Amino acid sequence: MQNDTHTAPGASDASAIGATLDALAATIQQRKSASGESYTHRLLTEKLDSLLKKVSEESLETCLAAKETDLLACGTACDAHAMEASRDHFRYEAADLIYHLMVLLARFDVTNEQLAAELNARMTPKERPVGARVMDEGHINRGR
Repeated sequence: MQNDTHTAPGASDASAIGATLDALAATIQQRKSASGESYTHRLLTEKLDSLLKKVSEESLETCLAAKETDLLACGTACDAHAMEASRDHFRYEAADLIYHLMVLLARFDVTNEQLAAELNARMTPKERPVGARVMDEGHINRGR
């Protein structure tokens, strides 16, 4: 894989997270005009509270899975199989949370590029990928 920008410290050159998130965002956008049979379409078009409830549920499930993984990691006689299963469960819940959060972002027309620019604004220039966009200071309203 060719990488035209350097990666931030600790990031993997082989990571496909950007392409994966872009593909997911495109799929979510396509589902905006899908039939009512699409779960994503329903999340995008039905009552906001239904989507907010899913984001909240997935957030809690991710936190609980992280807590379970941490407890297993801190145990003195950790079963490697149990630890791997717990890590798998945590990853699964985190993916659910990210999916539902991306649907929520799409519902309010926040693009991956805008989200990336917001995240880039939180890094120092040295930490940021070369050429990364940053939110215009006029759009940053912390703590309103």
